Amino acid sequence: MKIKIQDFDLHQITLQTRLPFRYGIATMTRVPQVFLRLWAEVDGNTTVGIAADLLPPKWFTKNPVTTLEEEVAEMLQVIRHALVLAKGAEGESPFAIWREMYRHQLDWGGVNKLPPLLANFGTSLVERALIEAVGRATGQSFSQMLQSNLLGIRLGDIHPELSERTPADFLPATPLPKIIARHTVGLADPLTEADIAPADRLNDGLPQSLEASIQTYGLRHFKIKVSGDVTADQARLLELARIFEKLVPADYLFTLDGNEHFKSLEDFRKFWTMLWTPSRLHDLRQHLCFVEQPLHRDVALAATLQDELLQWPDRPAMIIDESDAVLESLPAALRLGYSGTSHKNCKGIFKGIINRCLLSHRQREDRAASLIMSGEDLCNVGPVALLQDLAVMAALGIQSVERNGHHYLAGLSQFPNSIQQQILAHHDDLFRSSKAGWPTLRIEQGEIRLDSVNQSPFGVGFVLEAEQFEQVRQDQN
Repeated sequence: MKIKIQDFDLHQITLQTRLPFRYGIATMTRVPQVFLRLWAEVDGNTTVGIAADLLPPKWFTKNPVTTLEEEVAEMLQVIRHALVLAKGAEGESPFAIWREMYRHQLDWGGVNKLPPLLANFGTSLVERALIEAVGRATGQSFSQMLQSNLLGIRLGDIHPELSERTPADFLPATPLPKIIARHTVGLADPLTEADIAPADRLNDGLPQSLEASIQTYGLRHFKIKVSGDVTADQARLLELARIFEKLVPADYLFTLDGNEHFKSLEDFRKFWTMLWTPSRLHDLRQHLCFVEQPLHRDVALAATLQDELLQWPDRPAMIIDESDAVLESLPAALRLGYSGTSHKNCKGIFKGIINRCLLSHRQREDRAASLIMSGEDLCNVGPVALLQDLAVMAALGIQSVERNGHHYLAGLSQFPNSIQQQILAHHDDLFRSSKAGWPTLRIEQGEIRLDSVNQSPFGVGFVLEAEQFEQVRQDQN
């Protein structure tokens, strides 16, 4: 295959949340979403691919003093630089083009003192759009491209222990037909209907409290944000335990998100020991799967952590998320004693595929190990980003996936009517029409069906006209 990236454009829309989404040190009430459209020549024929993502505050860099505007400008800066690298790039496969881009973008980020997680965000948008372009040019879905290795992934180039292997050796032969929605319980979310003040009550036809969400969607998997304040977190967990006992099936599961609150393992261990002291929480703890990124990224992969983790034999399973910044992050985490990592498309498609293959290989090598790749969210919404995210989760075989964008934003109500109609026409298994007529995510019995996503080139079953949004110029500050 011969590929050359010819051109691109970038558009954006600013979305308002229906509920404030509080996570870590941030509370999101509005957020831009960007759309990258890329034209590529694939074996002599020009095709177009698209990618999209939110520009979330306080995730790529948890800097408490920067403003939303400053952080958005920084994210756009890394996207623009990735596009400079992309234009005119040539290669025999999407993977080959990505490898060169990844290396140059990472070097540039280092020179400009940008953390790798942020710098590689720009690369991730380009690779997503390129993968979709190749899928459209060849008529293959994302899962099919992985099984045939049309993407040209060379696992051994990244991890020598995977030499002579391809993604098909580790991934499901067919994508999952559905996933279980793991519902986010944010730090500011109302848990019961009584928690909603009359002035704050919404009238958009969607559930607002956790209780109402469980009853509407049939939820049974949850992701609970903790604040690091043991007294406040205990009180919230006690209320959650009461709600779960009353409303969800007995086999429910949940994860805890530490959001980098702890500066040392000792701090987290003290918090953990105190957290579960109330006897009424003992049953709840039995349903815990893992803890996500409890330690701040500055210390989460410190070499000294290995001895500390060995001295804590009954520790909970822990995975990295924000610390999964470069290709070497997951192997480093596994050496220290972590159980795995998360996948988010914003951290990179190829990196996620490689991480999944590495975890599958290590699990086969050590059957007693319990290694984890978790599907996580960052308020992901359609009409493009959510669908591409779900396509990857299905192809990687990740069954329980955090979903929260449909809860914090009112479906696709803020998008042009033409896009709303395209979604409902091409993805009626994934979206349903709300009482007001706009598309909202379809969750039934706690599950999301993915038939239309899996059959599309890269999740999206239609061509989106990005001109409907404000154009972001390459030289715009």
